[in-house]
Amino acid sequence: MWNPDVYLAFADHRGRPFFDLVGRVGADNPRRVVDLGCGPGNLTVTLAQRWPGAVVEAWDSSPEMVAAAQERGLDARVGGIEQWSPEPDTDVVISNAALQWVPAHRQLLVRWAAQLAPGSWIAFQVPGNFDAPSHQAVREVARRPHFADALQDMPFREADVVDAPERYAGLLTDVGCAVDAWETTYTHQLTGETPVLDWITGTALTQVKGRLTEEGWKQYQDEIIPLLAEAYPRRADGITFFPFRRVFVVARVG
Repeated sequence: MWNPDVYLAFADHRGRPFFDLVGRVGADNPRRVVDLGCGPGNLTVTLAQRWPGAVVEAWDSSPEMVAAAQERGLDARVGGIEQWSPEPDTDVVISNAALQWVPAHRQLLVRWAAQLAPGSWIAFQVPGNFDAPSHQAVREVARRPHFADALQDMPFREADVVDAPERYAGLLTDVGCAVDAWETTYTHQLTGETPVLDWITGTALTQVKGRLTEEGWKQYQDEIIPLLAEAYPRRADGITFFPFRRVFVVARVG
C-alpha cells in the first residue's frame, strides 16, 4: 500500500526532477496531457498551470494515491501503466519516476510512439540508482534468514531494471522520434535521525513493509539503519548528503 503522506515528506526533493523533465517538453498548446504514475497529484496539478487549455488526465496503480490526486481536483483513475492507451487527442505523455516499476516499459515506449500522432511528446524520468548503497542495503537485509519466509521470493529490482540514456535514445530514435536524453545526479541534503530510511520507506521499501508484520518491520528497520548510517553518514551540522542518479528522456514523435 502506497502512503501519500510518507511519499510527500520529501515533496520538494522529489519534485525537482519533474520540473527538469517537463521544462524540456516543447509542446505549445496540447489538447490532452497525460501523467502516468501521477502519485498524489501534487505535481500533476502544475501541468494544468503550464498548459491551461489542455485536458489533464492522470493514472496511478495505487487507489490511495489516486484518491489523494482526486482530492486535488484531478481527473485521476486507478489503472496500471501497461493498460493505458492514448486517446486520439493526446499530445503529451509524461511519466515521472514510475516506469521503473513496469518491466515491459521499453516495449510500451515503442507502442506509444506508434500510437501517438506526429508532433506529440513522450517525456519520462526514472531513477538510475538501483546499485546505490541504499538499494544494496535493502536487498542485504531482506536476504537474511529470519526474513526469508516473508521476503525470499520478492523480486528486488537490480541496476538493469532501467537503461542508460543512450539506450533509450537509440530505442526511440529507431522508431522515428527526435530524442533528448540525459542523466543527472542530485545531491539531496537531508536532515533527521534516519533520513535515508525515511526516504526509501516511501518508495523502495513499500513492498517490504507490506509483507512484514509490525514486529518484523520494526526489526527490519533496526537492522538496516546501521548500514544506511555507514553509507550515508550524518555530518556534525546534522546534514546527510544523499546522492540520487536519475535518467531523463524527452522524445518528439516524428
